[in-house]
Amino acid sequence: IKKYGAPVYVRHEIVHNKHVVDSLKAIGAIFVEELEEIKDKTRPVIFSAHGVPKSVPLEANGYNMEYIDATCPLVSKVHREAENLHKAGYHIVLIGHNNHPEVIGTMGQLPENTIDLIQDEHDVELYELDSNKKIAYVTQTTLSVDDTKNIIKALKKKFPQIKEPFKEDICYATTNRQSAVKNIAKKCDMFFVLGSRNSSNSVRLVEVAEQTGCTHAELINYESEIPFEKIQNCKTIGVSSGASAPEVLVENFINKLKENFKIKIEEVEIIKENIVFKVLRRNGMLDRMYDIKTVAYDNSVTLESTKLNTLVESMLDDSLGWIRDVKTKTPIKKYPITKYQGCLLY
Repeated sequence: IKKYGAPVYVRHEIVHNKHVVDSLKAIGAIFVEELEEIKDKTRPVIFSAHGVPKSVPLEANGYNMEYIDATCPLVSKVHREAENLHKAGYHIVLIGHNNHPEVIGTMGQLPENTIDLIQDEHDVELYELDSNKKIAYVTQTTLSVDDTKNIIKALKKKFPQIKEPFKEDICYATTNRQSAVKNIAKKCDMFFVLGSRNSSNSVRLVEVAEQTGCTHAELINYESEIPFEKIQNCKTIGVSSGASAPEVLVENFINKLKENFKIKIEEVEIIKENIVFKVLRRNGMLDRMYDIKTVAYDNSVTLESTKLNTLVESMLDDSLGWIRDVKTKTPIKKYPITKYQGCLLY
């Protein structure tokens, strides 16, 4: 919005957190579910962190719209895995929740009838596949770690040769928060998760708290009334937040508790989070007209260049990755990406 001015359109909620969405609406963001809803197609549109089917950028190009792809790099990793497995002749099973935008986006990376959705162990029991087909699985990034392990176990039992991801697909923030909740839930009389009801990872945290020893776990969004009357009967309460919940929501919640009770705070950190991601891409391109010194691409490869005077486009989603000159379409350097899922540019 600072760069383009208002309004800026966003296809689907940028993240599933009402506070974030309402804050962006207040400064000029307009949220839509489909591009056809956008009245002024000269304005830029942002694709949400959950990812979109391949048909959506094509639709934007058809409208001659400028778009910014804000897909989480961890979701993009799953997209690339699914595409590369498909190209290698595998039929893909996606473990996830039906109609979740991330699932829609991942399934939309592949042709119809080449990827199937599995939601639980019962689905595994009913699932049938031609014995001549190779099979592989990927997962939604915001699932319950324990539930997913059980589904994977069932898949491996039914399909012993099933190919699994090189590295698990569940988001590190989701995994770390679930581990922290497991660690403290059994010590708590009540547990509160700061997040929105349409946030998959926030809902999973409530379930994890209940499953690991706290029978009174609640999801609280920033507009919810805090149940002080229940809290006053507790000796210990636990607090966590969904991966997309801003830190300020947790701080505000704790400050309100301090206003009503005398409390002692003990922070629990299972693992230090220090992961950073690259700048967003504009219409699929690295928006740089000057030297690329060191640009990390989804934690998989580093691009290093001396003088680079032309705009270059990253084509890392193909079975062969390369960097090419956008104007001439000439590959500058080309490498197989079976090992690095990327390329080097000198």
